[in-house]
Amino acid sequence: MNPPFENLPLWAAIPVGGLLILGAFLTLVGAIGFLRLGTFYERIHAPTLGTSGGIGAIMIASMIFFSISTRSLVIHELLIGVFITVTTPVTFMLLARAALHRDRAEQNSNVPPKQSPEGTSAEGHSS
Repeated sequence: MNPPFENLPLWAAIPVGGLLILGAFLTLVGAIGFLRLGTFYERIHAPTLGTSGGIGAIMIASMIFFSISTRSLVIHELLIGVFITVTTPVTFMLLARAALHRDRAEQNSNVPPKQSPEGTSAEGHSS
């Protein structure tokens, strides 16, 4: 069953279109940030925000559209939102920690020093 796209009321089409444009823009900003930033550590932040925000806006637009067009409350997209919100930052944090461990093992010079539990660096300098 295909929902009638042309029968969507104007009061629902405007927020759906706006949210789709916002979601596409946030995703584009994340992709551009990924391409433009120099190091791996800088590149992690932009896609995380772009993906989470972009998916959130597109998900809300989908919920509005299908709730109006099917005349029933459609909220199963919330599961997608919860999954994206939980997994994306955790995945990028694990990737950053793995890269940091690799760079420290290779003694890369542009890596921050390891911190001790008391807040001082391993060389004895205070932070």
